[in-house]
Parts: sequence; structure tokens; C-alpha cells
Amino acid sequence: MEKIWVITISLFLIITFLFWRLTSGHFKKEYGKKLWKQWGTRLFYWQGAIYTSTGITILIMFLLKCANVLTF
Repeated sequence: MEKIWVITISLFLIITFLFWRLTSGHFKKEYGKKLWKQWGTRLFYWQGAIYTSTGITILIMFLLKCANVLTF
């Protein structure tokens, strides 16, 4: 059971990192330098990143379970 949690948390962190690398430049450019420095804008961005990463992680774990790669 502990192995599943390690896989899930590491998968979540990898997906979050990739999401940040792919989208942070776009959102910084879209909001502008002044607006991006406000905590509300960055909070909104990180909420979206966490929601997206959680959804993708759940989807990947479900697909791995259906393919009988993981058993839990």
C-alpha cells in the first residue's frame, strides 16, 4: 500500500512540475509583470495547476489499474 502512495505522490509532483514549466511563461505574459506580482493572480494560477495535476494523476492511476500494471 505504501508503494502506491509513493507512486501517486511522485506522479503528482512530476505532472505539477511539467504543468508549471509549460504554462508559467504564457500566464506571466498574459497577466503582465505588475499583475503577476499580486498574490491573488498567482494563487489562482496555482489552484488551477493543482486541480489539473490532481485530475491527470487520478486518470493515469485509473488507467494503470485498468491495464493491471498496478494492483491495489
